[in-house]
Amino acid sequence: MRIGIVSPYSLTLPGGVQGQILGLARALRAIGHDVRVLGPCDGPPPDAGVTPLGVSLPTATNGSVAPIAPDVSAQLRTIRALRDEDFDVVHLHEPLCPGPTQTALLFKTAPLVGTFHAAGSGLAYKWFKPAVRRLARRLDVRCAVSVEAMAAAAEALGGTYEMVFNAVDIAEFAGGERRFGSGRAGAGGGRTILFLGRHEPRKGLDVLLDAFDRMPEGTRLWVAGEGPDTATLRARHTCERIEWLGRISDADKVERLRGADVFCAPSLYGESFGIVLLEAMAAGTPVVASDISGYAKVTRDGADAVLVPPGDASALAIALGAVLTDAHHRDRLVASGTARVADFSMVALAKLYEGFYRDAMSG
Repeated sequence: MRIGIVSPYSLTLPGGVQGQILGLARALRAIGHDVRVLGPCDGPPPDAGVTPLGVSLPTATNGSVAPIAPDVSAQLRTIRALRDEDFDVVHLHEPLCPGPTQTALLFKTAPLVGTFHAAGSGLAYKWFKPAVRRLARRLDVRCAVSVEAMAAAAEALGGTYEMVFNAVDIAEFAGGERRFGSGRAGAGGGRTILFLGRHEPRKGLDVLLDAFDRMPEGTRLWVAGEGPDTATLRARHTCERIEWLGRISDADKVERLRGADVFCAPSLYGESFGIVLLEAMAAGTPVVASDISGYAKVTRDGADAVLVPPGDASALAIALGAVLTDAHHRDRLVASGTARVADFSMVALAKLYEGFYRDAMSG
């Protein structure tokens, strides 16, 4: 099949949806399909199989900032690319997001598969419900990555949905030498905690920093990413044991995950699927995270990860301390996490979507 995958978000900026799109494209190519990814790019395309559609415009949504491209020039490039590529099927991620995916719906050139990622109802769903319902009917197959995403889409748009999952390229995270840290004991010989994510309230970084203040000397914290709260949090937490990494590459993300002694995801809300937890488990790193629905669906508390009440810095500090000081506890979490992540491989997801593409093409 000749498959087009359209991203609403900039493919050169880090993000869960972008990572899923690029990983799915690689997996589909590996099983014999001709795949082209279309999306905004704020720099050189991250992959030879990417067609850039212009630069993005940061837009506030769902407590975060989405790098979308709603400008006219990006839509014209989208229409031209869809016309020129002559795809057998087109796969839209967040189909109703303003920009290339919505344009691909309006100017349908091939059977369409749509995947809904976001939990919660967006403003477009609330304000333009009749219009978006009509637009969504142009999708031949609708998929959702979580129960929450499915419920949100079904309430706003109606229709039926196929349940899929976010996936991990397991081989990318497993094996190899550790570039950061000394074994599992961090760069300075002490135990190391890793945080990955945008520095904004819903990600809970301030909760982790408060918990870290209660951790013993010798414990280190790697903070990757940036965001609107970075300057405030750095000014408030000046401990020399905290290393502010800024935005890191995908390769560095893999190495940091593999080099840390524990990965912490203290998000408070708004996570429909815990893909970063799966990446940590694939890297062989134990996980401590908030007990929110998006994380609970990919981990089993006490088996694959330790889950604590969101926003509770004291409980988070206790959980992190227990994992860092108990080698047997860490080993059990790693063994269970490694087995768990096998259920979420990118190859399995590619084969699942392959069936949905054929369904869309058959009408």
